Amino acid sequence: MYGEENYWSYLKLFQSADYSKKFLNVCYSKQQIKEPDSSSFNNCYSFMYYLEQGELYLKESLHTPLSIKPILIFYGYVHLIKACVLTVDPKYPETTSVLAHGVTTRKRKKQQYSFLKDEVKIQRNGLFSHFTNKMFHVKHMESEKFKMEELLSQIPELAEAFYYLLDKNHLIELGNNNRIILPNNLINHFHMSDDLLKQYLTEKMGEKVIWLRSNEIQLTNHGFEAPPIRFNLKKHSYFFSIYRNNAFLLPEPIIYYLTLYNLSMIARYEIEWWMELLKSTPNEDFPIIDQFVSVVYNKIPYFITSFLKAKIKGENI
Repeated sequence: MYGEENYWSYLKLFQSADYSKKFLNVCYSKQQIKEPDSSSFNNCYSFMYYLEQGELYLKESLHTPLSIKPILIFYGYVHLIKACVLTVDPKYPETTSVLAHGVTTRKRKKQQYSFLKDEVKIQRNGLFSHFTNKMFHVKHMESEKFKMEELLSQIPELAEAFYYLLDKNHLIELGNNNRIILPNNLINHFHMSDDLLKQYLTEKMGEKVIWLRSNEIQLTNHGFEAPPIRFNLKKHSYFFSIYRNNAFLLPEPIIYYLTLYNLSMIARYEIEWWMELLKSTPNEDFPIIDQFVSVVYNKIPYFITSFLKAKIKGENI
């Protein structure tokens, strides 16, 4: 399972109040947050418990049928996200407005419903807008809508499923080295000159890449994504998204949240459609959902570990 136990082992380090206090103190000090000592003292146990509960939910999902896995994984992920938010916002939750999920979906599914065509809509307040702003500096998404196919097509581990099931090829594999030479077919696909593509990618990826030549870049954080470059954890290889839809530049952890939210709502409130899908597997929805649930179980602890390590990179605590 991609070595996910190593990621959980790292997160276990935070089940020491002393270590968590030191960790949060470093996070707050690096961000020049006032009174880092008192803030880290006040938040260390919430931070620890969010991580612990998140792990329990996700690991419990391993022993449950697919019919309820999305619920457990989503709420486990929510707890882990809240732990990450505490590293950048010591006052969380400062108001009740950040406690809601921050996303909504169609309450009643139409006839001939297709999961891939279903969509979620971003609300003004809630955890979603809060964590996307605080953790990824993504703002102003209120009222935006995202279709499930748009979101799932950006996950590199699902590239083969989209290719074989839907005859859609949305990602180009770039190799497993963080020094990436952009292939000619990528340049041709965007119908841009070398210089224009360089300018475009520089605007989108910013400090996440260093340009070595006109068609060669180096990622500054090996093994982590820089949309539209995605990291396939199973293959330990980078992919470039060529499907410029609404989710083209969304960080993958945001994609997880939106998709898991919708799946968890379906598993709770759309029982007839959900159970019919699982029992009769009538179309492409089932294998893609099944693979997605497997992917996020493994990739969530990898993402959380990478995010927390990046907060104290170069620090010895």
